[in-house]
Amino acid sequence: MQMTVTNLACARGGLQVLAGVSFTLASGQVLVVRGSNGAGKTTLLRTLAGLTPPLSGGIGVLPEAIAYAGHADGLKVQLTVAEHLRFWAGIFGTRGGQTAIDSFDLAGLLDRRAGTLSAGQRRRLGLARLLVTGRPLWCLDEPTTSLDAANTARLIRAVTAHLKGGGSAIIATHSNLDLPTGQILDITPFVAKSLPRDDPFGDGAFA
Repeated sequence: MQMTVTNLACARGGLQVLAGVSFTLASGQVLVVRGSNGAGKTTLLRTLAGLTPPLSGGIGVLPEAIAYAGHADGLKVQLTVAEHLRFWAGIFGTRGGQTAIDSFDLAGLLDRRAGTLSAGQRRRLGLARLLVTGRPLWCLDEPTTSLDAANTARLIRAVTAHLKGGGSAIIATHSNLDLPTGQILDITPFVAKSLPRDDPFGDGAFA
Protein backbone atom coordinates (compact mmCIF):
# COMPACT_ATOMS: atom_id res chain seq x y z
CA MET A 1 0.00 0.00 0.00
CA GLN A 2 1.44 3.36 -1.02
CA MET A 3 1.26 6.30 1.37
CA THR A 4 1.63 9.86 0.13
CA VAL A 5 1.94 12.69 2.64
CA THR A 6 1.72 16.23 1.30
CA ASN A 7 2.60 19.50 3.04
CA LEU A 8 1.56 18.14 6.44
CA ALA A 9 1.44 20.43 9.47
CA CYS A 10 1.23 18.86 12.94
CA ALA A 11 0.50 20.22 16.40
CA ARG A 12 1.10 19.08 19.95
CA GLY A 13 -0.96 20.56 22.77
CA GLY A 14 -2.28 23.28 20.50
CA LEU A 15 1.22 24.38 19.44
CA GLN A 16 2.33 23.86 15.86
CA VAL A 17 5.35 21.56 15.86
CA LEU A 18 5.93 20.61 12.22
CA ALA A 19 5.09 22.20 8.88
CA GLY A 20 5.52 21.19 5.25
CA VAL A 21 6.25 17.49 5.77
CA SER A 22 5.98 15.58 2.48
CA PHE A 23 7.02 12.07 1.45
CA THR A 24 5.88 8.99 -0.43
CA LEU A 25 6.22 5.48 0.95
CA ALA A 26 5.61 2.49 -1.30
CA SER A 27 4.69 -1.08 -0.39
CA GLY A 28 7.72 -3.03 0.82
CA GLN A 29 9.56 0.10 1.96
CA VAL A 30 10.59 1.44 5.34
CA LEU A 31 10.88 5.11 6.30
CA VAL A 32 13.16 5.90 9.25
CA VAL A 33 12.29 9.17 10.98
CA ARG A 34 15.20 11.04 12.58
CA GLY A 35 15.31 14.13 14.73
CA SER A 36 16.36 15.38 18.14
CA ASN A 37 14.27 14.80 21.26
CA GLY A 38 11.28 17.11 21.20
CA ALA A 39 11.53 17.83 17.47
CA GLY A 40 8.18 16.16 16.76
CA LYS A 41 8.82 12.54 15.79
CA THR A 42 6.07 11.19 18.05
CA THR A 43 3.71 13.97 17.01
CA LEU A 44 4.28 13.10 13.36
CA LEU A 45 3.61 9.39 13.90
CA ARG A 46 0.49 10.06 15.97
CA THR A 47 -0.82 12.39 13.26
CA LEU A 48 -0.15 9.84 10.52
CA ALA A 49 -1.95 7.18 12.58
CA GLY A 50 -5.03 9.36 13.01
CA LEU A 51 -4.57 9.83 16.77
CA THR A 52 -3.95 13.57 16.47
CA PRO A 53 -5.68 15.68 13.80
CA PRO A 54 -3.36 17.52 11.38
CA LEU A 55 -3.45 21.29 11.17
CA SER A 56 -3.28 21.09 7.38
CA GLY A 57 -1.99 18.97 4.54
CA GLY A 58 -2.89 15.55 3.22
CA ILE A 59 -2.34 11.96 4.35
CA GLY A 60 -3.07 9.61 1.47
CA VAL A 61 -4.11 6.58 3.49
CA LEU A 62 -6.90 5.88 5.96
CA PRO A 63 -6.02 5.40 9.65
CA GLU A 64 -7.67 1.97 9.47
CA ALA A 65 -4.72 0.80 7.37
CA ILE A 66 -2.21 1.75 10.08
CA ALA A 67 -1.06 -0.14 13.17
CA TYR A 68 0.60 2.18 15.71
CA ALA A 69 3.05 1.12 18.42
CA GLY A 70 3.89 4.05 20.68
CA HIS A 71 5.85 4.62 23.87
CA ALA A 72 3.11 3.11 26.02
CA ASP A 73 2.48 -0.58 25.44
CA GLY A 74 -1.26 -0.27 26.18
CA LEU A 75 -1.51 -3.46 28.23
CA LYS A 76 -4.07 -4.43 30.88
CA VAL A 77 -2.12 -5.58 33.92
CA GLN A 78 -4.69 -8.24 34.93
CA LEU A 79 -4.82 -9.93 31.53
CA THR A 80 -2.40 -12.69 30.60
CA VAL A 81 -0.28 -12.62 27.48
CA ALA A 82 -2.59 -15.18 25.84
CA GLU A 83 -5.68 -13.15 26.78
CA HIS A 84 -4.17 -10.03 25.22
CA LEU A 85 -3.45 -11.85 21.97
CA ARG A 86 -6.94 -13.37 21.84
CA PHE A 87 -8.51 -9.98 22.56
CA TRP A 88 -6.54 -8.26 19.79
CA ALA A 89 -7.29 -11.06 17.32
CA GLY A 90 -10.99 -10.63 18.11
CA ILE A 91 -10.84 -6.86 17.69
CA PHE A 92 -9.04 -6.99 14.36
CA GLY A 93 -10.67 -10.19 13.11
CA THR A 94 -7.38 -11.91 12.34
CA ARG A 95 -5.64 -15.18 13.14
CA GLY A 96 -2.07 -13.98 13.52
CA GLY A 97 -1.68 -15.04 17.12
CA GLN A 98 0.73 -17.93 16.60
CA THR A 99 2.94 -15.89 14.29
CA ALA A 100 3.07 -13.15 16.92
CA ILE A 101 3.96 -15.69 19.63
CA ASP A 102 6.74 -17.20 17.53
CA SER A 103 8.11 -13.88 16.27
CA PHE A 104 8.52 -12.35 19.72
CA ASP A 105 9.28 -15.54 21.71
CA LEU A 106 6.15 -15.35 23.88
CA ALA A 107 5.37 -19.08 24.20
CA GLY A 108 6.82 -19.31 27.69
CA LEU A 109 4.89 -16.25 28.87
CA LEU A 110 1.35 -17.04 27.72
CA ASP A 111 -0.01 -17.67 31.22
CA ARG A 112 1.73 -14.68 32.79
CA ARG A 113 -0.27 -11.57 33.64
CA ALA A 114 0.99 -8.42 31.99
CA GLY A 115 1.49 -6.80 35.38
CA THR A 116 4.18 -9.37 36.24
CA LEU A 117 6.20 -8.92 33.05
CA SER A 118 9.51 -7.10 32.83
CA ALA A 119 9.78 -3.92 30.74
CA GLY A 120 11.33 -5.87 27.89
CA GLN A 121 8.67 -8.58 28.02
CA ARG A 122 5.92 -5.96 27.99
CA ARG A 123 7.53 -4.30 24.99
CA ARG A 124 7.66 -7.63 23.13
CA LEU A 125 3.97 -8.22 23.83
CA GLY A 126 3.08 -4.71 22.71
CA LEU A 127 5.01 -5.15 19.47
CA ALA A 128 3.43 -8.58 18.91
CA ARG A 129 0.12 -6.78 18.50
CA LEU A 130 1.37 -5.45 15.15
CA LEU A 131 1.30 -8.96 13.70
CA VAL A 132 -2.24 -9.55 14.97
CA THR A 133 -3.73 -6.42 13.39
CA GLY A 134 -3.32 -7.54 9.79
CA ARG A 135 -2.77 -3.89 8.85
CA PRO A 136 -0.36 -3.09 6.02
CA LEU A 137 1.34 0.02 7.42
CA TRP A 138 3.18 -0.04 10.74
CA CYS A 139 4.09 3.15 12.63
CA LEU A 140 6.65 2.38 15.33
CA ASP A 141 7.86 4.95 17.86
CA GLU A 142 11.26 4.02 19.37
CA PRO A 143 10.37 0.31 19.20
CA THR A 144 13.73 -0.90 20.57
CA THR A 145 13.16 0.73 23.98
CA SER A 146 13.72 -1.92 26.72
CA LEU A 147 14.76 -4.56 24.17
CA ASP A 148 18.08 -6.40 24.44
CA ALA A 149 20.13 -7.37 21.39
CA ALA A 150 18.37 -10.72 20.86
CA ASN A 151 14.90 -9.18 20.94
CA THR A 152 15.96 -6.23 18.80
CA ALA A 153 16.98 -8.85 16.24
CA ARG A 154 13.50 -10.42 16.55
CA LEU A 155 11.94 -7.02 15.88
CA ILE A 156 14.12 -6.53 12.81
CA ARG A 157 13.12 -9.97 11.48
CA ALA A 158 9.44 -9.20 12.05
CA VAL A 159 9.66 -5.86 10.23
CA THR A 160 11.66 -7.42 7.39
CA ALA A 161 9.06 -10.19 6.96
CA HIS A 162 6.31 -7.56 6.96
CA LEU A 163 8.06 -5.64 4.19
CA LYS A 164 8.66 -8.76 2.12
CA GLY A 165 4.95 -9.51 2.40
CA GLY A 166 4.10 -6.17 0.80
CA GLY A 167 3.65 -4.15 3.97
CA SER A 168 5.45 -0.92 4.82
CA ALA A 169 6.76 0.70 7.99
CA ILE A 170 7.53 4.13 9.42
CA ILE A 171 9.96 3.94 12.35
CA ALA A 172 11.04 6.80 14.59
CA THR A 173 14.28 5.71 16.21
CA HIS A 174 17.73 6.85 17.31
CA SER A 175 19.03 3.30 16.80
CA ASN A 176 20.74 2.06 13.67
CA LEU A 177 18.54 -0.88 12.71
CA ASP A 178 19.75 -3.38 10.13
CA LEU A 179 16.70 -3.12 7.90
CA PRO A 180 16.28 -3.39 4.12
CA THR A 181 17.28 -0.24 2.29
CA GLY A 182 14.67 2.45 2.73
CA GLN A 183 14.31 6.19 3.16
CA ILE A 184 15.48 8.45 5.96
CA LEU A 185 13.34 11.45 6.87
CA ASP A 186 15.14 14.03 9.02
CA ILE A 187 12.36 16.22 10.37
CA THR A 188 14.70 19.01 11.49
CA PRO A 189 13.97 21.18 8.42
CA PHE A 190 10.24 20.87 9.10
CA VAL A 191 10.27 22.06 12.73
CA ALA A 192 7.89 25.00 12.95
CA LYS A 193 9.44 28.36 13.79
CA SER A 194 6.90 28.77 16.60
CA LEU A 195 8.44 25.84 18.52
CA PRO A 196 10.96 27.03 21.17
CA ARG A 197 14.28 25.29 20.60
CA ASP A 198 14.66 24.64 24.34
CA ASP A 199 11.08 23.37 24.75
CA PRO A 200 11.23 21.15 27.90
CA PHE A 201 8.00 19.38 26.99
CA GLY A 202 9.34 17.43 24.03
CA ASP A 203 7.55 14.51 22.46
CA GLY A 204 10.11 12.14 23.97
CA ALA A 205 8.35 12.61 27.31
CA PHE A 206 4.83 13.91 26.86
CA ALA A 207 3.50 13.22 23.35
